[in-house]
Amino acid sequence: MEPLVCHTGLVVPIDRDNVDTDAIVPKQFMKSIARTGFGPYLFDEWRYRDPGYYGKSDEERTPRPDFVLNMPRYEGASVLLTRRNFGCGSSREHAPWALHQYGFRVLVAESFADIFFNNCCKNGILPVRLETAAINQLMNEVEATPGYRLRVDLNEQTVLTPGGEQLTFEIAPALKTLLLEGLDETGATLEFADAIRAFEAAHLERSPWL
Repeated sequence: MEPLVCHTGLVVPIDRDNVDTDAIVPKQFMKSIARTGFGPYLFDEWRYRDPGYYGKSDEERTPRPDFVLNMPRYEGASVLLTRRNFGCGSSREHAPWALHQYGFRVLVAESFADIFFNNCCKNGILPVRLETAAINQLMNEVEATPGYRLRVDLNEQTVLTPGGEQLTFEIAPALKTLLLEGLDETGATLEFADAIRAFEAAHLERSPWL
């Protein structure tokens, strides 16, 4: 997993509360047992007029031109700006997979569903929580300014706007470390592999019958 220390990216707004994981990646795409290939199906039912299924190509689809991810001004966006309770609903990890594989590295919202928040951190996406007033301000600025970009510094826990305003956010130290080092929980555990092997050897010597 790629470490995330400081990220600057184009911002795309999804101005909605309670965006659930079935909207982020609809249930029919969860038939795949792989952890890859979900990016093309992000927000599938909002992005396309026709029903989608895993393996259906873009050439076969009819996009909705009024949905933000289909608008040319937001092409290449890597920062998603939204509102309250983003990622609610089922705890499917496919949702952060789809977001990451589409190209998002940072999500900015008033609040996130707890399991979704943790899943993002374990999959290389930084979820940033800001106050309602800050989200309102950013929504207005993004709408009024094509090419609007934010600089997000995880080390300093700050969001810098194009106008030079600095916003701060909180994140648990353990989750911050996972993102900074590009690790999931398994990777973090394997950093202690030598100590684990030493413990197992000593334990086997003390209790050879095990």
